[in-house]
Amino acid sequence: MDIKKIPSPCFVLDEARLRQNLSLIQRVQKEAGVQIILAFKGFAMWSAFPIVREYVNGATASSLHEARLCFEEMKTKAHTYAVAYTPREFGKILGYSSHVTFNSIGQYRRFRKKLEAWPERVSPGIRVNPGWSPVGTALYNPASPGSRLGEPLENFKGKLPDGIEGLHFHTLCESSSFDLEQTLEHFERQFGAFLPQLQWVNFGGGHLMTKKGYDVEHLISVLKAFKKRHPHLHVLLEPGSAFAWDTGVLVATVLDIVNNKKVKTAILDVSFTAHMPDTLEMPYRPRVQDASEEPVPGQPQYRLGGGSCLSGDFLEAYSFDKPLKIGQKIVFEDMIHYTMVKTSTFNGVTHPSIAIWHADGTLDVVRRFGYNDYKRRLSC
Repeated sequence: MDIKKIPSPCFVLDEARLRQNLSLIQRVQKEAGVQIILAFKGFAMWSAFPIVREYVNGATASSLHEARLCFEEMKTKAHTYAVAYTPREFGKILGYSSHVTFNSIGQYRRFRKKLEAWPERVSPGIRVNPGWSPVGTALYNPASPGSRLGEPLENFKGKLPDGIEGLHFHTLCESSSFDLEQTLEHFERQFGAFLPQLQWVNFGGGHLMTKKGYDVEHLISVLKAFKKRHPHLHVLLEPGSAFAWDTGVLVATVLDIVNNKKVKTAILDVSFTAHMPDTLEMPYRPRVQDASEEPVPGQPQYRLGGGSCLSGDFLEAYSFDKPLKIGQKIVFEDMIHYTMVKTSTFNGVTHPSIAIWHADGTLDVVRRFGYNDYKRRLSC
């Protein structure tokens, strides 16, 4: 990308990188005989969906709005799962969905009559919780003790509810194929007796198959082995991060440099709490072009400060080869998955534009944000 051509602040998707990821995902689903669908919670940049549709068919939704987005922009009905459905929205969700997964047996029982009376067929499933996950960060661990996500085996009392056609589990987060293999051991040991009665199984997300070093061949072998054990089942995976992993950047600009007790902070035209919340919530250190994530003796060091009034809206010091200058652009790597979908307009800080850097070297700014976008996010 030619950073000089990119307005600031701006999220920029690199089409060539996206196509690389999509090609790998397409190969996995073809060789393993499974279906891989896009999870909007990780990547919902619908201006890029025409590209995505060249490689995969389908998406998973977690709400009415995501299900509608799937229907309108992915041109297909959604595999919908929500922690809880509301009576006022459930009928609309059915209209946009091919599959509906319930988080609890109780929710399925409450909505079963409406589901069965629906004029078009929608396949029902239940999310289960095998009680095991490799995820170490509690905020992202769906199998933590007492988790509200999915039913444990004991709640089934030895019987699959009548009418259920599929089971769904989600225990991974940016995890490996070996983590999936372990999850399947727990899943099949606990819920294997139900599998002959089912039509499909959804392995959820967290399969980071596009990350460098991920053992793609092992993933394919794990999926093939499961299919061999259960040839009647349609198997789905719904990664979020894998689709957009390392496919783009967030470009920002240094607005000011402040000095307090020898701590220099470069104030940027973006906000970490509003535009990169995972850097504070998880937390994690994003990669910054031409900078070291750890202090390097003898090199200029700067905290990176957001533009909001939140005192903690900053990242601890990075080292740069040269002193930063006001007006200089700062490029945050790997900012397309999850980051974009979690942004807010907190403090009214100018929201980054959204752009696609096409494979032919042209930049397409698909969305700019202004006052009306900020105002509509507020209460009337």
